[in-house]
Formats: sequence, C-alpha cells, structure tokens
Amino acid sequence: MLACVLALVTADQGTVGAVGVEIKQSLDITNTELGSLTAVSSAAGALAVLPVGVLTDRVRRVRFLTGCIALWSLAMLVGGLADSLSWLLLSRVALGALTAAAGPTVVSLVGDFFPAAERGRIYGFILSGEMLGAGFGLVVGSTLAHLLSWHAAFWFLALLGIAFVFVIARKLPEPKRGGQSRLPADTLTSRAGLADKSKDRSGVGRDHDDAVRLAARRRGIGPDPALVLRRDPVRMSLWQATQYVLSIRTNVVLIIASVIGYFFFAGLRTFAVVFVHGQYGVSQAALTGLVFLIGAGALLGVLSGGRIADRFARRGHISARMVIPSVAYITAAVFFVPGLLTTSVAIALPFLFIAATSLSAANPPLEAARLDVVHFRLWGRAESVRTFLRVGAEAVAPVTFGVLADVLGPGGTTSAQGLRYAFLIMLVPLAANAVVLLHGRHAYPRDVATAAASERMTGTDRRRVR
Repeated sequence: MLACVLALVTADQGTVGAVGVEIKQSLDITNTELGSLTAVSSAAGALAVLPVGVLTDRVRRVRFLTGCIALWSLAMLVGGLADSLSWLLLSRVALGALTAAAGPTVVSLVGDFFPAAERGRIYGFILSGEMLGAGFGLVVGSTLAHLLSWHAAFWFLALLGIAFVFVIARKLPEPKRGGQSRLPADTLTSRAGLADKSKDRSGVGRDHDDAVRLAARRRGIGPDPALVLRRDPVRMSLWQATQYVLSIRTNVVLIIASVIGYFFFAGLRTFAVVFVHGQYGVSQAALTGLVFLIGAGALLGVLSGGRIADRFARRGHISARMVIPSVAYITAAVFFVPGLLTTSVAIALPFLFIAATSLSAANPPLEAARLDVVHFRLWGRAESVRTFLRVGAEAVAPVTFGVLADVLGPGGTTSAQGLRYAFLIMLVPLAANAVVLLHGRHAYPRDVATAAASERMTGTDRRRVR
C-alpha cells in the first residue's frame, strides 16, 4: 500500500507530460506555459513539505495521508474540468501541495512498520512504486488522451485515488511510534537466524533489528554528547528541528548524495528521449523497446540495492548502507561513459542497462540509513527537509542540462552532441557522491549511537514503545 501511494503520486505528477501535446492543442498554450504546469506543482510541493513534516511527527499519519489523497484526487478532478490555463495552473498548485504529504508520512510509517535490518529491502519494494507509477501514468495517460481526451486521463487517475482512499482507510493501521522495532528480542533473533542469543551490556536481547546499534556498542562507539537530545523532540519547532537534523553529519552527507542523485536523474529523465533519437537514430518502436529495457534495469537496481546492503549490515559491516550506494554511484558513472560516447545502440544498451541498475540501486540503502541516524520522533521533519532540497534540485536540473547542451552543442541548439557533453559533465558530481559517502561512513556509527542515546534520554526508547 505504501508503494501504491508513491505510484499514485508519480502517476499524477507525470500526467501533464503524458498528455502535453493534447493540452497544448486544446488550450492553445506554448511549451513554456506547458512547462509552468510542472514548475508550479513542484514549487508548491517544496513549500508545503516543511509544515507537512511537522504534522507527520504530531498527528495520526494514516488519517492525515488518507485525507490528503482524497483532496489531491479532488484536485485532479477539478483539473480535468479546466478550460483555461489559469484554471489548470490552480489545480496543479493544489495537487503539488497535497502530494507533498506522501514523502514524510511514508518514510515515518516505514520506520515504524518494518524492523531496521529489513528497511533497505523494504524500501526497494516501496521505491519501485515510483517507477511503476511513472510508467503507468505515461502509458495510460497518453492512451486515454489519444482515444478520448486529456480530460479523461485526469479523471481516471482521480477515480483511482478516490478508490485507494477507501483501501487505506480500511486496511492500513496506524503503527505505534517506534513500534515494529519493539518486537520481542527472542523473536527477532530467531527471525535473523543468529546463533548467539546472549544479551548486550544494556541487558537487551541481541536482535537483527538493532544490528547496527549492537555493532556500534560492541566496538565501544559512543554517542556525540553535543547531539544527544534530552527532551522529547516532538516539542521542537520546525526551525529547531531543521537545525538539529542538519547538525547530524551523516544525515547531511545522505541528503547531499540524494540531492545530487535525483538532480542527475531529473536531467536524464527530461532529455533521454531527445538524446536517444539524435545519438542512436532509432525508430519510435526501437525507442520504446530501449526505454523498456533500461527501465527494467532500473527496477532491478531498486529491488536489489537495499537487499544487498541489509545482508552486509547483518554480517557486521556496520556502514554497509553508506558503502553500497557509493559503489553504486561510481559504477553508474563509469558505465554511463561508453554508453554515451558510442553511436551504436547495440553497444550502448548493456552499458546503459548496468548504469541504470546501479543508479537506482543507491536509493534504498540511503533511505534506510537516514532512519538509522535520526530520532524516530523527527523522521517526518527530517524527510521534509530532505524533500525540500531534493525537489529544488529536480526543478533546476532540466534548465541546467538544457543550458549546457545549448552552449556546447553546434549552432546553439540542444543537439545530441550538446546533450552528450552535458551528461558527461554531470557525471562528475555523480561520481563525487561516491567519495562523499565513503568519507561520511566514518561518522555513521557514532550518529547511530547518538540516535539510540537520544531515544533513551528523552524517555522514548523504542524498546519501551508498545
């Protein structure tokens, strides 16, 4: 159900692109005005996500999420009735603000529903919803627009959202804060298949759920006294919470890595079709097949990256959720280069497949690691800060890639040559992500210990939450 929430968001957000031609013809608007529909939605989401994070940490999340889905479905219905650009713009502003609820609430619910040692794998399933939803929105939206009208595409997704409201309201329970992590230690130990069932120094049964925290204690890694919270962070203002989560070194490193990764992906998503047409000279049918195969690689990566990191973490590699993404980013950068330089689609395909797999594999471990280093009462606000910065990067990425392509391409046009240079240049920060994460892995164990100590000091230790 959490994967379907993200799928619905990406399907809704991608509708404008899927029916862009029909909207331009129907409303008689320019490319710039069409692009503004996406820009205002992103801007509204970036502004709304900060107060959403506060609400996520303070109210019943399932009820809040259900209400937001109902309202954004209504916004889609209203958008489908639009007969002018201004009407459609207003509906997209509302949609952007309401879909902002998805990120922080899903992150907080994942942290409470699933044990820490399984979150990387679980995040793989959930983030696959983003990819499948984007593909679903593109295919179904464009098909309905072609067969009926662009209005029908909006209405269909709105009806799906309304139906999903009833599913969530009936089937998704509200978990306790810190809840699933508090399963009995002997149960978790059994599930992890660990032979040693002795207790650690704190008297708590060793379990696979807190494998990283246990590893930190075994190595004598203590918390950072300056960052240990001594009062319940739910009472923090948004500004205080933002200052605190940005003072956690590992969290900052993870945010930087996420922002750069999504920045590159946003530029790639915007210009991939134009580049493939110009670079490889493929037909529309071949282009569809190429997109499908590379998309399959991305789906494979998002499903495997978290699983691999979780496995290494359970084997005692305490910083696996930092190291695996760094390997993924450098692999993606290396394999993108020959795929971008060749003009043969047959030669490019295996390189692009591996690059797409690696690029998407980095996200699930990064998502799981952020929960490890932040007090669970701050998960919503920490995610809202990250989302705010990520959405900003995604908003400027297409413009940045486009400007570079125009400047570097012959005749000042966005040619395949210009885009090739733009992609190659932007691989540099993607590869630098690997260095940043490898350097940041040294702070990760201490920040994990600090989060655990903060939960004990504030009287919200997850072992006590039922």
